[in-house]
Amino acid sequence: MIADAADYFAKGCGRCERFATPECSTRQWIDGLEALRRLCLEAGLTETAKWGHPCYMHAGRNIAIIGAFRGDFRLSFFNAALMKDPEGVLRKSGPNCRHADMIGFTSTAGVTRLEPVLRAYLAEAMAYADAGIKPVHEEAEIESPDELAEALDHDPVLAEAFHALTPGRQKSYVINIGSAKAPATRQARIEKFRPKILAGKGAMER
Repeated sequence: MIADAADYFAKGCGRCERFATPECSTRQWIDGLEALRRLCLEAGLTETAKWGHPCYMHAGRNIAIIGAFRGDFRLSFFNAALMKDPEGVLRKSGPNCRHADMIGFTSTAGVTRLEPVLRAYLAEAMAYADAGIKPVHEEAEIESPDELAEALDHDPVLAEAFHALTPGRQKSYVINIGSAKAPATRQARIEKFRPKILAGKGAMER
């Protein structure tokens, strides 16, 4: 993955084989991505690279992050539970996301049209960081798949490693395994993930 945010706009994130090729999603949306970058920098945010993407910080806190996909490009907000979203433009980035946290675009014109809103939302997020305001932590109840519970019951080594994981990493396995409809597929995923669990990694970590 890239370590310099400037590389993202020149070559991509570095997370797949399309890095630094014309097929990289950043090439398709580069003008819009540059427009989002300009707004973030003009807002006074500090640009850095995290998780292979340009991340914008203020008062020691992550504020927003830019991403490019096949179907759109996005500006996503951290601590989205705090955002008031009076314009109703925020959307959930995925089915397991609890709060609407991102604004997706399919054209540079879309960024231009929402520029006043984007500036206001960035300022709002920065104000929360300045004041040290954080969202109330909410524990989400996620039902563990029966196959995972059974595997942990019959494999003490796996159980010890799994319970030593951070809650976030445990959740990544519960979601990934539980998303499979067939019991056989869930069982296969447990077998596939076993080395990662023993290594202390999350489901999506390399």
